[in-house]
Amino acid sequence: MAIVEVFLGAFVTVLLEKMASGEWLKFLRHEGILTQLSNWINTLSQIQALLTDAEDKQLTDRAVNQWLDDLQDLAYDLDDLVDEFSTEALRRKLMSEQPQASSSKVWNSIPTCCTNFKPTSVMFNFEMRSKIKEINTKLSNIFEQCSKLNLVKIIGTTPTPTTKTWQRPESTSLIDEPRVYGREHDQSKIIELLVRGDESSHSNVGVIPIVGMGGIGKTTLAQMVYNHETVKQHFDLKAWACVSDEFDILRITKAIYDSVTSQTCSFNNLDQAQVKLQKVLAGRKFLIVLDDVWNNKYSDWNVLKKPFSDGAQGSKVVVTTRNRDVARMMGAVELHDIEVLSDEDCWSLFEQHAFVNPSIDANPNLVSIGKKVVEKCGGLPLAAKTLGGLLRCRERYEEWVNVLRSEIWDLSHQECDILPALRLSYNHLPSHLKQCFAYCSIIPSYYEFEEEELVLLWMAEGFVQQREKQMEDVGDAMLELPGSIEVKIMDNCL
Repeated sequence: MAIVEVFLGAFVTVLLEKMASGEWLKFLRHEGILTQLSNWINTLSQIQALLTDAEDKQLTDRAVNQWLDDLQDLAYDLDDLVDEFSTEALRRKLMSEQPQASSSKVWNSIPTCCTNFKPTSVMFNFEMRSKIKEINTKLSNIFEQCSKLNLVKIIGTTPTPTTKTWQRPESTSLIDEPRVYGREHDQSKIIELLVRGDESSHSNVGVIPIVGMGGIGKTTLAQMVYNHETVKQHFDLKAWACVSDEFDILRITKAIYDSVTSQTCSFNNLDQAQVKLQKVLAGRKFLIVLDDVWNNKYSDWNVLKKPFSDGAQGSKVVVTTRNRDVARMMGAVELHDIEVLSDEDCWSLFEQHAFVNPSIDANPNLVSIGKKVVEKCGGLPLAAKTLGGLLRCRERYEEWVNVLRSEIWDLSHQECDILPALRLSYNHLPSHLKQCFAYCSIIPSYYEFEEEELVLLWMAEGFVQQREKQMEDVGDAMLELPGSIEVKIMDNCL
């Protein structure tokens, strides 16, 4: 699967905006092909509604993958054609202004070949009509294939649960690692924040977010803290709730109640469920872990936290999230960023999952290859754990070499969770930022570049839309959007 296909939806969005604006619309009306443009926009809009489903199904369906390849080629051809129309419209406009501009130094500096329009216009019309016919044929064929591929319309950027081919398994409070490497300092810091008094706070409940990119080990760190003896002794009640990208307040409330009481909340009414939870938490010092939070809607958080208000002073909520805006919105006591593992710790984690068979562990050639595989992990625990598990029972030298030489996206998603985890971050990016990320995919791995350089490249490609701010300021702000740096780093690491 070519990773650039994942970003087609953003490209089509920008293309549609481009086609629906500009001086060149007057030119198309004059040429009698404005109706043709309307047909293109209508058909592309219908195809765009299918892209979320198609981008998800391409992981397992080769036919859908090929369909996206064909659509991508068509989108680029159509984008080029739009640019040619725009250029010709500008040339015709200059030609009509020639009498007034004949004495202009600017006009006189333009080569004669670019101002002698009559033969050029005839040739342009002939070539354009040929290209229009070709575009129509390709667009018609692609649209006809939609029904054969059983693609369905999905509103929004996140697939519905029934259409996802991969969904992150729900987390629990139990640690699934025999030993955790490189997180001792992080664990001590979080525990210090948990047991520290917050008398100066206006609320009895303090929020401590653990923030970091996907696959960096936020959930594992939260599990370590949750199960630490100091934490167990400090709090009267503890609860663990996996939130994920569907912020269902009733489901989360019931999960917290079930975890605190070890009983099942039978109410399917939010008011009843929250009243019941509030009674359990009232006057008690509690710790609640909300794992994998994406929603940064302040009103939703205010509703969810209502039952927490009567808890004892010193109660805490630990939140794991990839989005710094989530942490800020919740009114965090102190935000804790989690970093990638050192090379030594990353190797130890990989080794823990890869070498369970003594006969494999004794092979120095496999150890040598394994260390090169770890270099590709970029310090990400998920990558080290996944690739280690992938090689766990493979004793042949050639199998290890194949994994070393493979790109992450070439590995089966049944074997490797890394790319699907990355797709979650991509799905939550704004549409205009998705195209900026797509552009980053052409940058070689480990290539160092300045932020200003990247912003200027985006500007040159027309990705940065200027409103009332300077383009450079808009580009800088885009780099700070939730998920943008994470996705860019994972793309370069993997």
